[in-house]
Amino acid sequence: MVEDDELEEIRRRKFAELQSQVSEEEGKKYETERAGILRAYLTPEARERLGNLRLARPELARAVEDQIIALASSGRLDKVIDDETLKRLLKMAIPKRREPKIRFKHK
Repeated sequence: MVEDDELEEIRRRKFAELQSQVSEEEGKKYETERAGILRAYLTPEARERLGNLRLARPELARAVEDQIIALASSGRLDKVIDDETLKRLLKMAIPKRREPKIRFKHK
């Protein structure tokens, strides 16, 4: 009975390891596909700008990448995105900052 429990625990651990390996492989494959699509639709200068942005603001870079991949996948992207076009996309994607208003109280 104790041996059965130990054997079952070993099986569970082995199954968890296999699932982890499969999910890691799928994640790597997905990231490789993403990189390939971005390589196909961005000029080297635009890819470099996006890479720099990924270092400073990873969530914004990911959102722009997702947008480009969605456009490419749906067939609505018919040309390569150059650096200037990427700059315009980034300006639209970056939320507007509100200027703080300072009010002075008069006595």
